Amino acid sequence: MSVKIRLQRMGTKKRPYYRVVAVDSRKKRDGDVIEYLGQYHPISKSDQFNINEENVMKWLGKGAIPSETTEKLLRKAGIWKKFKDSKASTGGTN
Repeated sequence: MSVKIRLQRMGTKKRPYYRVVAVDSRKKRDGDVIEYLGQYHPISKSDQFNINEENVMKWLGKGAIPSETTEKLLRKAGIWKKFKDSKASTGGTN
């Protein structure tokens, strides 16, 4: 089973917000979720990206692959750099 970290659309028409979720890559966008990791509010002015860093690091360590947009959000939050640094210090590849 290949796990992806991606966005799940919520909200109403023209007022979206997204949940950051860990999901089986074969499932549809709004399908069955393994775990909820956080939220992203692109329209909101304050604190747009809330995420449980510990759970994201756990899933990345297990080999979950973030979508392009999710990876950009993780980079912006500084979580992606922490993951890459921890991976390099433990002798992992990539």
